[in-house]
Amino acid sequence: MTRKFALFVVVVLLLAAFTVAQAQDTITLKFWHTYNETSPENEMLVNTLIPAFEEQNPGIKVESVPFPYSEFRQTMLTALAGEEGPDLARLDIIWSPEFAAQGVLANLSEVMPDFQEYADAVFPGPLSTNLYEGSYYGLPLDTNTRVLFYNADVLEQAGIAEAPKTIDDVKAMCDKVKVLGDDFFVFSDGGTYGWATLPWVWSFGGDIANPEMTQATGFLNGEKTVAAYEFLAEMVQSGCFSDGMIGSGFDSAAGFFTNQVATILEGPWWFPLAEAQYPDFEIQTALMPAGDGGSVSVVGGENIAVFAHTMQDEARGEAALTFLRFTQSDEYQQKMSETGQLTVKPALLETDYFKNHPYYGIFLEQLKTAKARLPHPAWTEIEAVLTDAGQLILRGEATAQEALDAAAEEIDALLAGE
Repeated sequence: MTRKFALFVVVVLLLAAFTVAQAQDTITLKFWHTYNETSPENEMLVNTLIPAFEEQNPGIKVESVPFPYSEFRQTMLTALAGEEGPDLARLDIIWSPEFAAQGVLANLSEVMPDFQEYADAVFPGPLSTNLYEGSYYGLPLDTNTRVLFYNADVLEQAGIAEAPKTIDDVKAMCDKVKVLGDDFFVFSDGGTYGWATLPWVWSFGGDIANPEMTQATGFLNGEKTVAAYEFLAEMVQSGCFSDGMIGSGFDSAAGFFTNQVATILEGPWWFPLAEAQYPDFEIQTALMPAGDGGSVSVVGGENIAVFAHTMQDEARGEAALTFLRFTQSDEYQQKMSETGQLTVKPALLETDYFKNHPYYGIFLEQLKTAKARLPHPAWTEIEAVLTDAGQLILRGEATAQEALDAAAEEIDALLAGE
């Protein structure tokens, strides 16, 4: 063996050893979320943001793992029961208290020395959905609300000059829109879950429970909430609203974009989706129609959490916190805002991007009065009761008072931890 060849072999072996050592030192984090694989937000995450993070943080890789929303919660619970699962997850704000109560989330108030710095930089409302028994188990990742989208062509055909400003205006639209045909609707939605019904309940002046979240009786079955459900039942049963709310499978989106549905409630992510699928359609927006309770919509959004099992490994835990901090950066927040995921950082609203944005203004205005669904560990069970009661009412199988009296009793027990 010549000296030159021997030197070459040594170099190759050293490079191989270095590569192996480097691979061993690399930490790969699993980040679970519910971004649709073909969505603009998933493409931004996978093709732009994760590569940027990995370039800034050599030695940390992030594996993006998408799940369908309908399967995500149960998949997560099953994985965690087997002491498996992700290092970080994007959680619907309604799930954060439940997972915190189970002890599977890291207490960021304790494990992040700089937690307060990040907490102070986000909207208080979204931040509050991470609070459980005095500690924070996540940070807001994105926020949103629903506003009224209206189809100007349908309104014009029906002889309606402007979008409805009040619930009475919505009701007054019925006869005019139905003149266009039985398959035309004033409004459409996909069910009786909280996301769909609560804007109506709150705008009527009703509620699910008291502010302390200890009692539903007197609130869920109170006069204002009963009136809201009676209104929804009347609208569906008369054909003014589509039967999508009672599970017919009616496609609200398709109906809206093909001039069959006059109004829907939707969020900012619809703009990039509409631009891709219906580029010639110009979406018009307005605030949620007001009732006795004002114009009140529902706060949506997601939180990002680190799992407790990840923090048991010091290096892995610090890597997870590094990625969590990255999601709170101006870079991450603005890039995801470009896909319809509204930022959680109020300071960014002062940038030219947000000041000159073509459609975020209406959502920011609605967020001033929007409310969060009950941030209670039993929310999933509470919502199931609420959904079932709504189905009975809207299908005409029980009066609103009867169904809500029974639902309030069930929810009282859930709020009490029974």
